[in-house]
Amino acid sequence: MEMNSSCCTPPGSGSASATISRPVPTVGGSFRLIDDSGTAVTERSYFGKYLIVFFGFTHCQTVCPPALTRIDQVLDQLGDLADRVRALYVTVDPERDTPEVMRAFLAANHPRITGLTGPAAEIESAKKAFHVHSRRVDDSDGYRMPHSAFTYLMGPEGEYLAHFADPVDSNDIAAALESCLAER
Repeated sequence: MEMNSSCCTPPGSGSASATISRPVPTVGGSFRLIDDSGTAVTERSYFGKYLIVFFGFTHCQTVCPPALTRIDQVLDQLGDLADRVRALYVTVDPERDTPEVMRAFLAANHPRITGLTGPAAEIESAKKAFHVHSRRVDDSDGYRMPHSAFTYLMGPEGEYLAHFADPVDSNDIAAALESCLAER
């Protein structure tokens, strides 16, 4: 787990000395996407909320289902603190993941997570800002989109706080968020 500030000290470490000192690579930044209700959004649309951000796609059968379930578990573990958090699922497959597809998928399985999609160039820009890698691989079922699998925590002004490699336990993400929420 990578940490950016003392508010996100790794669980169990008990001290800020376990945090990684600056400089931290720039993660996040501006984006112009479309949410699963068809509304144009930018990073500023979410200012004031902590963000849990995960990149994937609705046809993913291996990495995304447990990652989205983990995000649901984090929100459950936060209880009332979850009101200060927004969970975002950004597609790496805008060709198939339209706002309508994202909305139907998330409403049926993960209703507290907001899907983001948009034009391919804007998705590429968001992927680059978060250091996300994906590529299209044609196969007998059409294609798949192997992708990196990190869960990002962003602060209420869009600042990078931490990222977690997959698979991380939901308790670790919830503990980091609780620590951040308690300090601010």
